[in-house]
Amino acid sequence: MGTVSGDRRPGEGTGVRERLMDAAYAEVLAGDWGERRMVDIAATARVSRQTLYNVFGSKEGLLQAVVVREVNTLLDTVMGVLDSDGDDPAHAVSRTTRMVLLAARDNPLLRAVVTGDDQLLPVVTTRSAPLLDALRERISLTLRERCPDVAPDTTEAVADVALRLIVSYALQPMDPDQAAQRVEMVVHGMLPVDR
Repeated sequence: MGTVSGDRRPGEGTGVRERLMDAAYAEVLAGDWGERRMVDIAATARVSRQTLYNVFGSKEGLLQAVVVREVNTLLDTVMGVLDSDGDDPAHAVSRTTRMVLLAARDNPLLRAVVTGDDQLLPVVTTRSAPLLDALRERISLTLRERCPDVAPDTTEAVADVALRLIVSYALQPMDPDQAAQRVEMVVHGMLPVDR
């Protein structure tokens, strides 16, 4: 995926891991994830079922990897935008929030996960650790770069709260601009006032 709107085509990846994620991506977009078996996904990716299990461990592990890849690609785009956006950390988190919420609404894979069946939704709710860890790390890194004088435990706390708000707003959508403004207010309130 090179854009926020999602334009990945199956087969773009060249390695086994990428081919498997591309095959899973296509199944999610087709609305067939719940009915697909690991053997079907492996066949689409032209690998054995055992290889799929060796690489991802389970169908859920594969789906988590696909979603984390999609979100990391989105965040690469977000970071590129933020690099030209100045040094205000709260505004950076606000912009990140807005872009992630727009992607959750407009990106085919993220929209399918947020609005999908019972097998898709846990990736962003009850079994969301891989996704949340990836997002938390990216937000923490942004804050550490923009707030080098702020204590690491404070940047970790801000990243955690911002992330939980972003996920909440993605699951219960509201206007992305309004959500981003609220997240910015919270982040400003959590950062030291002498900043």
